[in-house]
Amino acid sequence: MDTFRYRAGKLYCDDLEIDGLISQFGSPLFVYSQNNFVENLEAVRTAFQPIAPMICFSVKSCSNVNLLRLLVEQGAGLDVVSGGELYRALQAGADPSKIVFAGVGKSVEELESAVELDVFLINVESEDELRRLRGIAEKHQKRVKTGIRINPDLVDSTTHAKTATGGRASKFGVPSIHVPVMFEKFRNDRYINLSALHVHLGSPISTETVYVEALRRVYNLIREVQSMGGRLDTLDFGGGFAAHYDRSMPADTLSRASTAITRELEPLRRDGVRFIVEPGRVISANSGILVATVEYIKRGWDKTIVVLDAGMNILIRPTLYGAKHIIWPTCFQNYYGHWQDVENENQRDGSALSGVDVVGPICETGDYFALNRVLPSVKQGQHIAVFSCGAYAMSMASQYNSRPRPAEILVTGSKSAVIRRRESYSDLVALEL
Repeated sequence: MDTFRYRAGKLYCDDLEIDGLISQFGSPLFVYSQNNFVENLEAVRTAFQPIAPMICFSVKSCSNVNLLRLLVEQGAGLDVVSGGELYRALQAGADPSKIVFAGVGKSVEELESAVELDVFLINVESEDELRRLRGIAEKHQKRVKTGIRINPDLVDSTTHAKTATGGRASKFGVPSIHVPVMFEKFRNDRYINLSALHVHLGSPISTETVYVEALRRVYNLIREVQSMGGRLDTLDFGGGFAAHYDRSMPADTLSRASTAITRELEPLRRDGVRFIVEPGRVISANSGILVATVEYIKRGWDKTIVVLDAGMNILIRPTLYGAKHIIWPTCFQNYYGHWQDVENENQRDGSALSGVDVVGPICETGDYFALNRVLPSVKQGQHIAVFSCGAYAMSMASQYNSRPRPAEILVTGSKSAVIRRRESYSDLVALEL
């Protein structure tokens, strides 16, 4: 159950009023729900139960070490794409045997660390990387479990061009026509255990049909590799499952995707193939919100502009991806209910502000959260919630314009904990002095 709800016109996370958290911890502020994280992880586990995959949470989507530790304690593995994320995974208590290392540009140092730690799987994205990995494996006298990430030349029409990774123009993966050749070259290698395939099409993906087509292409590739004498015991079928940023997304999106995927993978399951899934935003997105304060309300030439104390440096998705986040005051009439329904309760007595731009204080025209968005009347000093900020928000945040990053708070029932303190001005220059 989503724990961000309005009660008598006030927004709560579990049993704590959001405005009270702002009073205690300041603004802007990221607020996360522990219950949401746990329940969303369990929803993924239940959805894919027929094939029992190893669930490796995508660290890049939400990388706070305390939240990673929470998921690890719930039995999740972790999907990492850099040496820094690998370090975070270890700090979170992850067992290397449940870590998958992906990424298109792994350095020698990053591969060294992964090999030394004996992570479960390293997914390579080129023959050059495979040869580099082999040299490192030989140096350490280890046989390293390795997968090849496939580029299946497949694009989901609903996925933003900047987050689609399966098309032929993408930098990711090895063109599928080259994969059998790589298996042939390394089939009996002493140091490379080439026994896995990896396919990830991007994120978010809102329809199951593209997964089905991708897995059918993978299935044909597996059969081709096997016919050459190759042995494949693991398939990492990625993630990219869409989160419900608003009610336009069907509630059963994950269920439909998992049903289609498990059906396609059943023959491989019967053959003993092990599976890995890499969910990210479907677990974290709706588990967190950004809360900000209205600094100014100004009248432009043709519209009203609402200026918040938070900017694109801590939530870049709207200007980078054209992402829509529901934005609403933390106090609204006497409303009871789910935050995704609040827009339908908008005032209809003429006091709603049409054509409002919700912007930040950063000196960039692209510093906005929403353009021409209909909101109820707001006042200077009022608190505004930006929903679905648990994924690709704080993990992509910067100190641009020398603005300190906000605190992160984790709520469980009636308790709250600081899981990342608010940065100070001294933090901005700490590495420069």
